[in-house]
Amino acid sequence: MKMRLVVLSDNRSVDDSLETEHGLCIYLEIGDTKCLLDTGASDLFVRNAAKLNIDLTAVDYVFISHGHADHIGGLPIFLTLNQKAKIVLSKNACNQKFFSSRNNIHQISIDFDLTPYSERVIFVDGSLKIEEDILVFPALKSDYQKPKGNSTLYKDMGYGMIPDDFNHEIVVCFGVDKLLVYTGCAHKGLLNILDSIVLKPAQQIGIVIGGFHLLDSTLLQPFETTEDIDFIAKVVKKKYFQTHFISKRLRDTILFGNM
Repeated sequence: MKMRLVVLSDNRSVDDSLETEHGLCIYLEIGDTKCLLDTGASDLFVRNAAKLNIDLTAVDYVFISHGHADHIGGLPIFLTLNQKAKIVLSKNACNQKFFSSRNNIHQISIDFDLTPYSERVIFVDGSLKIEEDILVFPALKSDYQKPKGNSTLYKDMGYGMIPDDFNHEIVVCFGVDKLLVYTGCAHKGLLNILDSIVLKPAQQIGIVIGGFHLLDSTLLQPFETTEDIDFIAKVVKKKYFQTHFISKRLRDTILFGNM
């Protein structure tokens, strides 16, 4: 089955006619089904979609990888444009607020009530089959080290801020035999994200797309060391040697066949 992906929102672009932001939104077609993987930080993805002749009113599903504003910020404007799409996300993306201490403490979630759209919302509590070729899993595994950049991220469920445990993160898989996996930011860690996917016999992960949340260290905030990165690379090479890991750039259109 062929897939088509177009990055609608990102912090960089290969086309000067498209806008950029600190956010991520990817348009995906799989067969006759049209999806959005996150919605970026604002309505920027709407303007870029118009320039790329992508009809957002025809989208069938929106998958929100986690509750941070750079991935869910565009959802309110999307819901005013599209009257049919199902919104798939963790219930924990809605019942808590998120904060970052980088460059002073500030909120990184949006204040938005999904209640008026409850008939269109699908909450992910466990593994979930959306379509025969679309599967969603909560990011539950934690055998490997989480990204050190998480040390600046917090959440508040109404009792004060605590370190974010990312119980609001989901993993989305597309395809039948060889899966395309969307990681969002992979705050749980790339290896934990991949281990959260339950594969059937003979099934494999063909492609992984999204962020890995491996930040560049600074003098004040050291993150992953060379040894940490080497360890991740060794595990990936051993366990996922048939998998392609790809980055995203605005206007990159990627076609995959026989997924």
